[in-house]
Amino acid sequence: MEAGKMDLDALFQLNYGMYIVSSAKADAMNGCIANTVFQITPEPPVIAVSISKENLTHELISSSGVFAASVLAEDAPIKFIGMFGFRSGKSFDKFSQTKCKKGVTGCPIVLENTTGFVEVKVINTIDAGSHTLFIGNVVACEQFNNGKVAMTYNYYRDVKKGRTPRTAATYQKKSSGTEQQKPVISKGDKTMKKYKCTMCGYIYDPAKGDPDNGVEPGTAFEDIPDSWVCPECGAAKDEFEAID
Repeated sequence: MEAGKMDLDALFQLNYGMYIVSSAKADAMNGCIANTVFQITPEPPVIAVSISKENLTHELISSSGVFAASVLAEDAPIKFIGMFGFRSGKSFDKFSQTKCKKGVTGCPIVLENTTGFVEVKVINTIDAGSHTLFIGNVVACEQFNNGKVAMTYNYYRDVKKGRTPRTAATYQKKSSGTEQQKPVISKGDKTMKKYKCTMCGYIYDPAKGDPDNGVEPGTAFEDIPDSWVCPECGAAKDEFEAID
Protein backbone atom coordinates (compact mmCIF):
# COMPACT_ATOMS: atom_id res chain seq x y z
CA MET A 1 0.00 0.00 0.00
CA GLU A 2 1.30 3.43 -0.92
CA ALA A 3 2.22 5.59 2.07
CA GLY A 4 0.00 8.62 2.57
CA LYS A 5 0.62 11.98 4.18
CA MET A 6 1.72 11.70 7.82
CA ASP A 7 0.60 14.77 9.77
CA LEU A 8 1.02 13.26 13.23
CA ASP A 9 -0.67 16.24 14.89
CA ALA A 10 -3.92 14.88 13.43
CA LEU A 11 -3.69 12.12 16.06
CA PHE A 12 -4.29 14.73 18.75
CA GLN A 13 -7.86 15.00 17.44
CA LEU A 14 -8.55 11.51 18.75
CA ASN A 15 -10.25 11.93 22.11
CA TYR A 16 -8.87 10.33 25.27
CA GLY A 17 -9.34 10.54 29.01
CA MET A 18 -6.64 10.91 31.66
CA TYR A 19 -6.12 8.15 34.19
CA ILE A 20 -3.81 6.82 36.87
CA VAL A 21 -3.45 3.14 36.04
CA SER A 22 -2.23 1.16 39.03
CA SER A 23 -1.46 -2.41 39.99
CA ALA A 24 -0.01 -4.35 42.91
CA LYS A 25 1.52 -7.69 43.80
CA ALA A 26 2.40 -8.68 47.36
CA ASP A 27 3.85 -5.54 48.98
CA ALA A 28 4.76 -3.85 45.69
CA MET A 29 2.46 -1.31 44.06
CA ASN A 30 2.79 1.40 41.47
CA GLY A 31 0.80 3.63 39.16
CA CYS A 32 1.39 5.64 36.01
CA ILE A 33 -0.49 8.13 33.85
CA ALA A 34 -2.28 6.65 30.84
CA ASN A 35 -4.73 8.16 28.36
CA THR A 36 -5.52 4.95 26.49
CA VAL A 37 -8.14 3.38 28.74
CA PHE A 38 -11.32 2.47 26.87
CA GLN A 39 -14.37 0.24 27.07
CA ILE A 40 -14.66 -2.56 24.50
CA THR A 41 -17.96 -4.31 25.30
CA PRO A 42 -21.03 -3.43 27.41
CA GLU A 43 -22.10 -6.83 28.77
CA PRO A 44 -20.04 -7.98 30.45
CA PRO A 45 -18.17 -4.69 30.64
CA VAL A 46 -14.66 -5.17 29.25
CA ILE A 47 -11.92 -2.53 29.53
CA ALA A 48 -8.54 -2.24 27.81
CA VAL A 49 -5.43 -0.18 28.54
CA SER A 50 -2.13 0.29 26.71
CA ILE A 51 0.96 0.39 28.96
CA SER A 52 4.63 0.79 28.03
CA LYS A 53 6.81 -2.25 28.65
CA GLU A 54 9.36 0.06 30.29
CA ASN A 55 6.99 0.96 33.13
CA LEU A 56 7.01 -0.76 36.52
CA THR A 57 3.21 -0.74 36.31
CA HIS A 58 3.47 -2.98 33.24
CA GLU A 59 5.56 -5.44 35.22
CA LEU A 60 3.03 -5.51 38.06
CA ILE A 61 -0.01 -5.95 35.79
CA SER A 62 1.77 -8.76 33.92
CA SER A 63 2.54 -10.64 37.12
CA SER A 64 -0.65 -9.95 39.09
CA GLY A 65 -3.24 -10.01 36.30
CA VAL A 66 -5.15 -7.03 37.70
CA PHE A 67 -5.19 -3.26 37.33
CA ALA A 68 -7.23 -0.24 38.34
CA ALA A 69 -7.84 3.01 36.49
CA SER A 70 -8.55 6.10 38.62
CA VAL A 71 -10.11 8.88 36.53
CA LEU A 72 -8.26 12.19 36.87
CA ALA A 73 -10.25 15.38 37.49
CA GLU A 74 -9.76 18.61 35.53
CA ASP A 75 -8.53 20.43 38.64
CA ALA A 76 -5.75 17.90 39.33
CA PRO A 77 -2.52 19.92 39.78
CA ILE A 78 0.22 19.50 37.18
CA LYS A 79 2.65 18.56 39.95
CA PHE A 80 0.33 15.74 41.04
CA ILE A 81 0.01 14.48 37.47
CA GLY A 82 3.77 14.75 37.01
CA MET A 83 4.41 12.60 40.07
CA PHE A 84 2.68 9.70 38.33
CA GLY A 85 3.60 10.62 34.76
CA PHE A 86 7.27 11.64 34.91
CA ARG A 87 8.74 9.87 37.92
CA SER A 88 9.72 6.21 37.99
CA GLY A 89 8.20 3.95 40.59
CA LYS A 90 11.43 1.97 40.54
CA SER A 91 13.08 4.71 42.61
CA PHE A 92 10.15 6.66 44.08
CA ASP A 93 7.13 5.55 46.13
CA LYS A 94 4.33 7.50 44.46
CA PHE A 95 1.62 6.35 46.85
CA SER A 96 3.49 7.50 49.96
CA GLN A 97 2.32 11.03 49.17
CA THR A 98 -1.13 10.16 47.82
CA LYS A 99 -4.46 9.51 49.51
CA CYS A 100 -5.59 6.09 48.35
CA LYS A 101 -7.31 2.85 49.37
CA LYS A 102 -6.86 -0.79 48.45
CA GLY A 103 -9.49 -2.09 46.04
CA VAL A 104 -11.04 -5.55 45.83
CA THR A 105 -8.22 -6.62 43.48
CA GLY A 106 -5.57 -5.28 45.84
CA CYS A 107 -4.75 -2.43 43.46
CA PRO A 108 -4.37 1.06 44.98
CA ILE A 109 -7.31 3.37 44.19
CA VAL A 110 -6.45 7.09 44.11
CA LEU A 111 -8.93 9.12 46.17
CA GLU A 112 -7.67 12.66 45.56
CA ASN A 113 -7.94 14.67 42.34
CA THR A 114 -10.09 11.92 40.81
CA THR A 115 -13.75 11.43 39.87
CA GLY A 116 -14.03 7.65 40.20
CA PHE A 117 -12.35 4.37 39.29
CA VAL A 118 -12.68 0.95 37.68
CA GLU A 119 -10.94 -2.27 38.70
CA VAL A 120 -10.17 -4.92 36.13
CA LYS A 121 -9.13 -8.58 36.01
CA VAL A 122 -7.03 -9.25 32.91
CA ILE A 123 -8.41 -11.90 30.52
CA ASN A 124 -6.18 -11.27 27.50
CA THR A 125 -3.08 -9.40 26.37
CA ILE A 126 -1.91 -8.20 22.97
CA ASP A 127 1.75 -7.47 22.25
CA ALA A 128 1.91 -4.08 20.52
CA GLY A 129 5.68 -3.71 20.27
CA SER A 130 6.73 -1.04 22.74
CA HIS A 131 3.43 -1.42 24.64
CA THR A 132 1.10 -4.19 25.79
CA LEU A 133 -2.66 -3.95 25.48
CA PHE A 134 -4.20 -5.42 28.64
CA ILE A 135 -7.86 -6.44 28.25
CA GLY A 136 -10.04 -7.46 31.16
CA ASN A 137 -13.38 -7.76 32.88
CA VAL A 138 -14.53 -4.96 35.17
CA VAL A 139 -14.88 -6.40 38.68
CA ALA A 140 -15.61 -3.13 40.54
CA CYS A 141 -16.28 0.50 39.65
CA GLU A 142 -17.46 3.62 41.40
CA GLN A 143 -18.01 7.31 40.75
CA PHE A 144 -17.32 9.65 43.64
CA ASN A 145 -20.05 12.26 42.93
CA ASN A 146 -17.73 14.93 44.31
CA GLY A 147 -18.69 17.59 41.77
CA LYS A 148 -15.42 17.22 39.87
CA VAL A 149 -15.25 16.93 36.08
CA ALA A 150 -13.25 14.16 34.42
CA MET A 151 -10.20 15.44 32.53
CA THR A 152 -9.72 14.75 28.83
CA TYR A 153 -6.33 14.49 27.17
CA ASN A 154 -7.16 17.57 25.07
CA TYR A 155 -7.89 19.55 28.25
CA TYR A 156 -4.58 18.41 29.72
CA ARG A 157 -2.65 19.48 26.62
CA ASP A 158 -4.53 22.62 25.54
CA VAL A 159 -5.73 24.12 28.84
CA LYS A 160 -3.27 22.87 31.45
CA LYS A 161 -0.41 22.94 28.88
CA GLY A 162 0.74 19.51 30.00
CA ARG A 163 3.24 17.43 28.04
CA THR A 164 3.32 13.75 27.14
CA PRO A 165 5.72 11.31 28.86
CA ARG A 166 8.16 9.47 26.59
CA THR A 167 6.59 6.11 27.49
CA ALA A 168 3.02 7.21 26.67
CA ALA A 169 1.23 5.61 23.74
CA THR A 170 0.63 9.07 22.24
CA TYR A 171 4.19 10.38 22.65
CA GLN A 172 5.77 12.00 19.59
CA LYS A 173 9.51 12.42 19.21
CA LYS A 174 10.87 15.88 18.57
CA SER A 175 11.87 16.51 14.99
CA SER A 176 15.51 15.73 14.31
CA GLY A 177 17.78 18.72 14.14
CA THR A 178 15.89 20.70 16.76
CA GLU A 179 18.01 19.65 19.72
CA GLN A 180 19.77 22.53 21.38
CA GLN A 181 23.46 22.31 22.15
CA LYS A 182 24.33 22.85 25.77
CA PRO A 183 25.98 26.24 26.26
CA VAL A 184 29.38 26.66 27.83
CA ILE A 185 28.81 27.88 31.35
CA SER A 186 31.33 29.40 33.70
CA LYS A 187 30.72 28.92 37.41
CA GLY A 188 30.18 32.16 39.22
CA ASP A 189 29.21 33.89 35.98
CA LYS A 190 25.98 35.80 36.46
CA THR A 191 25.05 35.00 32.87
CA MET A 192 24.73 31.25 33.56
CA LYS A 193 21.96 29.87 31.38
CA LYS A 194 18.51 29.20 32.74
CA TYR A 195 16.78 25.96 31.80
CA LYS A 196 13.11 25.33 31.15
CA CYS A 197 11.21 22.14 31.87
CA THR A 198 9.63 21.09 28.58
CA MET A 199 6.88 19.28 30.46
CA CYS A 200 5.43 22.00 32.69
CA GLY A 201 7.35 25.21 31.89
CA TYR A 202 9.20 25.49 35.24
CA ILE A 203 12.35 27.62 34.93
CA TYR A 204 15.53 26.57 36.69
CA ASP A 205 17.44 29.73 37.57
CA PRO A 206 21.06 29.02 38.65
CA ALA A 207 21.05 32.20 40.71
CA LYS A 208 18.22 30.81 42.86
CA GLY A 209 19.01 27.11 42.65
CA ASP A 210 16.51 24.73 44.25
CA PRO A 211 17.34 24.80 47.99
CA ASP A 212 14.22 22.82 48.93
CA ASN A 213 15.67 19.89 47.00
CA GLY A 214 19.34 20.26 47.92
CA VAL A 215 20.52 22.49 45.05
CA GLU A 216 22.24 25.57 46.41
CA PRO A 217 21.98 29.00 44.71
CA GLY A 218 24.78 29.52 42.18
CA THR A 219 24.68 25.91 40.96
CA ALA A 220 24.96 25.57 37.18
CA PHE A 221 22.39 23.27 35.63
CA GLU A 222 25.13 20.89 34.43
CA ASP A 223 26.30 20.46 38.03
CA ILE A 224 22.92 19.34 39.34
CA PRO A 225 22.87 15.58 40.11
CA ASP A 226 21.26 13.50 37.37
CA SER A 227 18.79 12.17 39.96
CA TRP A 228 17.31 15.68 40.40
CA VAL A 229 13.79 16.15 39.04
CA CYS A 230 11.63 19.16 38.22
CA PRO A 231 10.22 20.45 41.53
CA GLU A 232 6.93 21.33 39.84
CA CYS A 233 6.04 18.22 37.83
CA GLY A 234 8.69 15.62 38.62
CA ALA A 235 10.11 15.47 35.08
CA ALA A 236 13.66 14.12 34.76
CA LYS A 237 16.63 16.43 34.27
CA ASP A 238 16.97 15.44 30.60
CA GLU A 239 13.54 16.95 29.92
CA PHE A 240 14.99 20.47 30.35
CA GLU A 241 16.15 22.80 27.57
CA ALA A 242 18.44 25.82 27.77
CA ILE A 243 16.76 29.18 27.21
CA ASP A 244 18.19 32.63 26.42
